[in-house]
Amino acid sequence: MVSGQDKHNVHTAVAAIVLAAGKGTRMKSEKAKVLHPVGGRPMILHVVDAALGVAGNIVVVVGTQADKVKSIVLSHATVDFALQAEQKGTGHAVLCAMPALPENADHVMILCGDVPLISRETLARLVARHTENGHDITVLAAKVQNPTGYGRLKQKADGNVACIVEESDATAAEKAITTINTGIYIVDRLFLETALLQIKTNNSQSEMYLTDIVEIAVDSGRRVGLMICRDNREVIGINSPKDLQSVESLISSQ
Repeated sequence: MVSGQDKHNVHTAVAAIVLAAGKGTRMKSEKAKVLHPVGGRPMILHVVDAALGVAGNIVVVVGTQADKVKSIVLSHATVDFALQAEQKGTGHAVLCAMPALPENADHVMILCGDVPLISRETLARLVARHTENGHDITVLAAKVQNPTGYGRLKQKADGNVACIVEESDATAAEKAITTINTGIYIVDRLFLETALLQIKTNNSQSEMYLTDIVEIAVDSGRRVGLMICRDNREVIGINSPKDLQSVESLISSQ
């Protein structure tokens, strides 16, 4: 059980998985990416704080500098951990975390440890959208002017989600799409368990892309919902020193 929650907003049937195993080579630092400070403290703690407000349990997936990440997170909150010894993609990271989920978790929220501005309010809205509409997956999306670096969210003619295409695998037409995947989802736990086993690695990185579960859901007639984030600043991912500087500037200007 996590600590530090607002009991009125926590959904005991929702567990959160925070992906925090990557090294972040573009940071050009010896320090694991999620330990870089944002607003005076490691960025992963901002994400854990947001999750504490809505999820009954949190599992942090660690890999790079696992012991240090564990120590810093545990000094702040009581959470569980899962080890991703080899980084084989986001789908693989979630697969590593599944055994650590409590039995009473009917829905799984998946968060990135390098998106520190995400708010509890947005996550609460995402949970509500997902549960009230009976979706199997609800994707947090954003509409941006420059989608470079993000997976593109393809939609059907009726506006429903068709699939998510990673930039490295996107065609020129797909790269022009400005509705992007933020990397944040909430997924029905039973569907997630089956979908993870169906992910293939026939992509340019030979990795298990978590985004593939969206296409798996669509192909099997599942309900895939979509929520556009109201404030794009919340879903800025930190991948480089420049990104870190941008986020710090946003915090200092607030």
